[in-house]
Amino acid sequence: MGVLRWRFTIDCEIAALSFTPFRKLDLEVLTALRMGVYQLRFLDRIPRHAAINESVELVKRGRKASAAALVNAILRKLSREKSARTGAAVTPDELALTFSHPAWLMKRWVEAYTTEIAVTMADWDQHVPPVSIRMSGDSDVRGDLEADGIRLSPGKLLHSAFEVSDGDITKTAAFRDGRVAIQDEGSQLVALLVGSGTRILDCCAAPGGKTAILAERNPNASVIAVELHPQRARLTRGRVRANNVQVITADARSLPLAGNFDRVLADVPCSGTGTLARNPDIKWRLKPEDLPDLHARQVAILSGAAGQLAPSGRLVYSSCSLEHEENEDVIEEVMGAHPELKVRNIGQELERLKTSGELVWPDVGSLLRGPYLRTLPGIHPCDGFFAAIIEKTA
Repeated sequence: MGVLRWRFTIDCEIAALSFTPFRKLDLEVLTALRMGVYQLRFLDRIPRHAAINESVELVKRGRKASAAALVNAILRKLSREKSARTGAAVTPDELALTFSHPAWLMKRWVEAYTTEIAVTMADWDQHVPPVSIRMSGDSDVRGDLEADGIRLSPGKLLHSAFEVSDGDITKTAAFRDGRVAIQDEGSQLVALLVGSGTRILDCCAAPGGKTAILAERNPNASVIAVELHPQRARLTRGRVRANNVQVITADARSLPLAGNFDRVLADVPCSGTGTLARNPDIKWRLKPEDLPDLHARQVAILSGAAGQLAPSGRLVYSSCSLEHEENEDVIEEVMGAHPELKVRNIGQELERLKTSGELVWPDVGSLLRGPYLRTLPGIHPCDGFFAAIIEKTA
């Protein structure tokens, strides 16, 4: 994970010192070099000679013994030189090197959110994020976790959330039997925005975290959870234990349902740029040209979800992307094609959650971007989420 977080910065260091062109390095050699550079630059409990020697041995075990001298030379030279990340970063290219993000992405964030916020978000991405959990209504859960050596602290965003301050939650019986789930606080907040209903549709349900909240908060409702891929549908069914949930395999863009749902959630597949602290590999897979394709898919899903909405019903559209193509632009395009839909100011719902004691974040205004929810990693104690509330007027 450390190498994935810092890959661009690491690669720049390797390219500057290698007498073999970077693009001609075999993958086995490059992997060993990346691991060695990470240990030398970012870890302080591994002796330098050990990091170098192990990387050289790794190349040999990877049947690239001819490159052992190259790896040894690069790492020894690097161990004597200062990091390339020295100096104040100002331009997107400099920020990209300092915080190991693609320059095109840093440029977008600077333009959309200001340099200060872009730096805060990029810095958040380079650290291990907190583990947030949601517990079932079982009053014994917390005691069971404490007996298993788990220490919890209160959630920073939501009263119902907790943060794991010590221990491995995945090794507890409560986690294995589904009484505890790992779920980012921003993700939990999105589910709470859906509110109460009698017929609820979750259009893109896997892996089921939000579905579980909808079912728990609406125990007398019928909840339909839709997932495109059969394997992920089975995963959702395994994780959501509530009896009022039916999981079906279907395409959210053309749902085989009769509609008339009073609550709909469309948490769409997206680029995931709001989750880079947890998924740093996204930085190196995502390309700017991917965004129009994602936008088109998200418009189709939102249009399909809106078609399932009953008059006066509520639809929550959400993504874990920081990019406008996947958020505001999707809402505007669908609103333009469906005059029967209107966007509700999400600030009203956040104030309701604040008054009820569910939302504990002190600055509700900071969660808003126009009429939408907008959480920002590092500014808020969670992943980057966007959400809009849409209502059907007729």
